[in-house]
Amino acid sequence: MYKKIALAYSGGLDTTVIVPWLKENFGCEVVAVCGDVGQECDWAGLEARALASGASKLIVMDLKKQFVEDYLWPLVKSGAAYEGRYLLGTSAARPLLAKSLAETALAEGADAVAHGCTGKGNDQVRFELGIRAAAPDLEIIAPWRIWDISSREEEIAYLEARGIPVPMKKEDSYSRDDNLWHVSHEGLDLEDPASEPRWEGMLRMCSTPEKAPNVPEYVELGFEKGVPVALNGVRMGGVELISALNVAAGRHGIGVVDMVENRVVGMKSRGVYETPAGTVILDAHARLEQLCLDR
Repeated sequence: MYKKIALAYSGGLDTTVIVPWLKENFGCEVVAVCGDVGQECDWAGLEARALASGASKLIVMDLKKQFVEDYLWPLVKSGAAYEGRYLLGTSAARPLLAKSLAETALAEGADAVAHGCTGKGNDQVRFELGIRAAAPDLEIIAPWRIWDISSREEEIAYLEARGIPVPMKKEDSYSRDDNLWHVSHEGLDLEDPASEPRWEGMLRMCSTPEKAPNVPEYVELGFEKGVPVALNGVRMGGVELISALNVAAGRHGIGVVDMVENRVVGMKSRGVYETPAGTVILDAHARLEQLCLDR
């Protein structure tokens, strides 16, 4: 049995359920660990939510600058786009989150880590390879691969039976991941490939075409050594630049992708992705390469 487990915690439904489940099944202390990579979050209420679910404490790491400089800028320089469309917002963040989780677990004296990735997606591989690389001796617990909970409805019932606040509404239970670079949406009506996304109630960063401005907006990006360093003539750090460009590009509905991708386990998955700033930056970088690089 384990004495202390460090859980990759987001405050969403899955990790809220995992905290009491770990305590009930392993009789251990659970430390909630959250990496701030620019996701939308009620940071003021996150600690209260973690403690209410049974965690002994919450540790939040500010990873935004490292995420941009060590992960997003290399992505931009390489022109990385999955099947030419998806700009890897989730994929780019996972190695950093896994590394930081492992390092925090070791610093806290934990003998295991846990994550909320399902047994059907790519995240389980990303997290576990990252954890193994950073801390080979840490045990890894993946509740979704071993518990008997099989749906979000059962997760909600699990929390309600224990008097733990449910961090979502049943009617809006898209599986979402967001950070400074993007927002992804999966599940519900998107699982039917014939279903048109319900754009109005889904999009978080981008406007629908009906609500986008009818006049163009011009932006100017300044690059140095392949990395954007200025927006509209104002020098700024990467976090600030991406944040500002997300607002400008997002209000024009730029960067929305609806696609089907192939998972490493052999399944296909449909997702809607919003990457406004990333779409503009990668397009600008590609055009800059046309000017600067020999054939």
